[in-house]
Amino acid sequence: MPECSVVRKSWGELTTDELYSILKLRTDVFFVEQRIDEEELDNRDQEPTAEHLWIPDDRGIAAYLRVLWDDEASHRDAHRIVGRVVVRADRRGEGLAQVLFAEAVERHGRDAMLLHAQEYIAPLYAKFGFEPFGAVYVEAGLPHLSMYRAGV
Repeated sequence: MPECSVVRKSWGELTTDELYSILKLRTDVFFVEQRIDEEELDNRDQEPTAEHLWIPDDRGIAAYLRVLWDDEASHRDAHRIVGRVVVRADRRGEGLAQVLFAEAVERHGRDAMLLHAQEYIAPLYAKFGFEPFGAVYVEAGLPHLSMYRAGV
């Protein structure tokens, strides 16, 4: 994995420039590139337990993910939900998503975790102990798999 610094902040710690860069990256990839037409701003980003992790570069945010906490687990004992994993087009293939995932697992690996993966990227998450469960389903027009990682 590449040597990168990961920034982690809660909603209240984000600057307006950081928030703009996060939202710009997410909309550029999810809306413009992938043409996902479902709600991006789901009111989960500003929850007190939400964590925003990203890798900055001279153009803003190169890669991002968020970790949420659900009071009620939707699968087994997984209260931690990893999502909105995104890497800017010009930085793909450098292992930045792996760096972010390693950080998320290091911080929260004692807890069971859940994610909804676009099917093509599921092998990346499997490297971090996530196992698919259930059938492939379509979410936001793309094939997805639900994946679970037991806490240690």
